Amino acid sequence: MATVVFASPGGFMKERFPKVNGFGEEQICPDSELNSDHGFEDIVGNSSALRRVLDQVAIVAPTNATVLLHGETGTGKELIARAIHKLSRRRQRNFVCMNCAAVPSGLLESDVFGHEKGAFTGALIQKKGRLELADGGTLFLDEIGDISLEVQPKLLRAVQEQEFERLGSSRTIQVDVRMIAATHRSLREMVREGSFREDLFYRLNVFPIEIPPLRERREDIPLLVNYFVSNLSRRMGKQINSIPDQAMQSLIRNPWRGNIRELANFIERAVILTRGNELQVPIAELATSAAICVDSGSTFHQAESNAIIAALKEASGRVSGHGGAAERLGLKRTTLQTKMRKLNIGRADYGC
Repeated sequence: MATVVFASPGGFMKERFPKVNGFGEEQICPDSELNSDHGFEDIVGNSSALRRVLDQVAIVAPTNATVLLHGETGTGKELIARAIHKLSRRRQRNFVCMNCAAVPSGLLESDVFGHEKGAFTGALIQKKGRLELADGGTLFLDEIGDISLEVQPKLLRAVQEQEFERLGSSRTIQVDVRMIAATHRSLREMVREGSFREDLFYRLNVFPIEIPPLRERREDIPLLVNYFVSNLSRRMGKQINSIPDQAMQSLIRNPWRGNIRELANFIERAVILTRGNELQVPIAELATSAAICVDSGSTFHQAESNAIIAALKEASGRVSGHGGAAERLGLKRTTLQTKMRKLNIGRADYGC
């Protein structure tokens, strides 16, 4: 069977694998020039779904409009925000990033607006907030839906009037900051529930961009795998230059509920496990994950049974040998046979 061949980092990459749901055409492109025509050298992918996002970024970046990014966790919202800043007239100034979900609610106001010495217990020195640090540049507020109702009016004023006061001070500070916010939650639903201010939502929602999940841009998965393997193998001092065709097909079919972040972590684990020049992909984990995703109400044993039956069907009923179900699942032949007996899986279940 054919294998996918990886190039060295910064060089060319070439994928050869059978089409899966319309994907799999041979592509040859320099990874460093993947999106160079748009100026998005750090963003990997050529799918139409990603291109639509990049087109929107190219339109809004030169303006000072506030942007609201919406997408599932792990879809690369911060990377898109950095691309907007990089293509803007503010690119020579600071890009300040803040994850609102990672800051305790009691400290969030101080982190955004700063504080004066003695403003509260423990405030031993004056501190500039993220707004001041981003003056002239861009402030990226990730997980904006986690900001408390108490802080939202002050943030609205900062976005709308470009002014604020530090905690413990009555002096108004003027800034020139471009705001980019991001969330995986539905702010419209939060507005209806009363947990997010309607006026702040409309002020942030000037130019909304929807970031597609990885399952809607599966043709980008081989490119992402190449990118991660090339960088990780170099970092770990390994020489990995290929991946089995069936492993790539499994990667393309997997639901990736954690999106690019999940894929990156999975590939890192695969690179760690690899001893030779061919990427060793723990396919059994993918099969179980896919089965659970298809039927989230099933038990673990049901999910495991579904994964084994699917592998047996793909292998035309062969348990062992090259391309057999055991190899596809990353299991020993005896282990798979034991599981089949335990789960009462017979030929009638996989139709071979």
